[in-house]
Amino acid sequence: MPSTLAVIGGSGLSSIPGLTQVESLDVETPYGSPSGPILGGQLGETRLLFLSRHGAHHSIPPHCINYRANICALKMAGATHVISLSAVGSMQAAMHPGDVVIVRDYLDFTRRRPSTFFDTGIVAHASMAVPICPLLAEATYEAVCNVGARAHRTGTYICVEGPQFSTRAESVLYRSWGVDVIGMTAMPEAKLAREAELPYVTAAFVTDFDCWNESEAAVSVDQVLATLQANGKLAPLIVSELAGRLPDPKLSPAFGALRGAIMTASEHRSSPARDALRWLLEPLEATQEHG
Repeated sequence: MPSTLAVIGGSGLSSIPGLTQVESLDVETPYGSPSGPILGGQLGETRLLFLSRHGAHHSIPPHCINYRANICALKMAGATHVISLSAVGSMQAAMHPGDVVIVRDYLDFTRRRPSTFFDTGIVAHASMAVPICPLLAEATYEAVCNVGARAHRTGTYICVEGPQFSTRAESVLYRSWGVDVIGMTAMPEAKLAREAELPYVTAAFVTDFDCWNESEAAVSVDQVLATLQANGKLAPLIVSELAGRLPDPKLSPAFGALRGAIMTASEHRSSPARDALRWLLEPLEATQEHG
């Protein structure tokens, strides 16, 4: 089956050279509308899907993003892999603004965000022991290196609620835990991608040193925007490189993640829950019937 790479990030990704058959897709989900239309296109043999998580005009703050609708819409649009492009602060002196960190693990410090598709009526406990797809992470690392960016093969991302930046005391504490980067958007995105059985990885673009490093100016919006603009041409190049090296999704920890994760027997699943999860459960049930 041809691969479809979903890209969650900012704007400008439609400028990838060689992208054809560009179209705008309006996808409605049981959880409401995603952050905006999904932009679809074709690059060689790989289909690409782009979704701007903050909306077309960056008007949706991190704590108000409809993460469930975003992941559901991408799955419904045919995504087989997901790469999340995320601006982050560095918690380590060796990770400089302009670097790209391939995230391998997360600490979730969000508080107000729906973080599962299994709210009520059906109980499921998906494993997050390995929260990203290692093969997709390695392919992303190689793609970043191939476009000439300074890359870090591994890192731990702490996701905070925001929208405020951290206090210095918080920043120093997180750093003492061995955290590598800090951001506001990877959770519950990664958890929902796992429940949707989608191989997922975060490519974290370092924009600042947060506020732990007193020899540097504390993070500001101006600083973040300046670094992002400087790297504006980097993300499309990474996506283009990655599109040609996507791993087999069946080798990902996400493949079959719901097998054995759903606790509620079929006959006891509520009708409202079944209806809301039809997009996810029907393909799963069909696979089990034929497998």
